[in-house]
Amino acid sequence: MDERARRTAAGDVAAGARRVAGGARERIRSVPAADRVYRTGVGVVGGGTVLLGLALIPLPGPGSLIALGGVALLGTEFEPARKVSVKANAAARRAASAVKERRARRREQA
Repeated sequence: MDERARRTAAGDVAAGARRVAGGARERIRSVPAADRVYRTGVGVVGGGTVLLGLALIPLPGPGSLIALGGVALLGTEFEPARKVSVKANAAARRAASAVKERRARRREQA
């Protein structure tokens, strides 16, 4: 299977998963008590993930990525977290691009 077919297949699977998840989320939203419980659960798990990531930042490893994942999780239910997630992901992409460019320049110089 070539790269384009693999991406298309992965995209189809992701689209199907989003469709199923969206339908489940709509059913949860239709019951106010279930919606409160769901949002509270997302808040607790997402907040805990952010705190864990922040605690791990000084250590070697993916602490910042874990924190970004927690913010993304919170962003699925809370608009302010979604905005922070979009900005944080853009900053992470810029940083990764800068590192990639520096590596390429070093290889050219060597």
